[in-house]
Amino acid sequence: MIKSRTDIESFHMEFEGGMLQRGFWIYIWRITNISGEWLYVGRTGDSSSSNAGSPFTRIGQHLNFRPNAKGNSMLKQLKKANVDIISSKFEMIAVGPIFDEQKDFDSHKPIRDIISAIEKAIALILCHRNYKVLGIHQSTSALDSSILNLVIEKIDKYFPNKHINAT
Repeated sequence: MIKSRTDIESFHMEFEGGMLQRGFWIYIWRITNISGEWLYVGRTGDSSSSNAGSPFTRIGQHLNFRPNAKGNSMLKQLKKANVDIISSKFEMIAVGPIFDEQKDFDSHKPIRDIISAIEKAIALILCHRNYKVLGIHQSTSALDSSILNLVIEKIDKYFPNKHINAT
């Protein structure tokens, strides 16, 4: 006879259908548990192909526990920071699509580079706002400040500046 576990639980997930749209997005994960809060800033728009998927697609990729998984950089960063993943709550804020998915890699690359620069800038801004941002965000591309300002406008209500009291 096969015996089931008796300590089963129920969980709830809710998301907005707009997150299923393919294209170039900026997203921020907020990971919280009893030990603290961490942020992870990411983007859609592959570096090696003309794909620009949805933020919803990135959810499963980022949290793939398989040893040979690709695209699970957030999971690796959480493990590196010794975050208890199973006891954590995950929230994603996604902004976009900022650009549509492109038909070919030559059209994809310049947009990918713009989004990469925005991703880096958002990570730096959140660090300056005193959030613990996981990972390294590298980009040498020029920053489009008008797009950056649009993204900041969308995330400000979720990530206000955390003032540190000097005592």
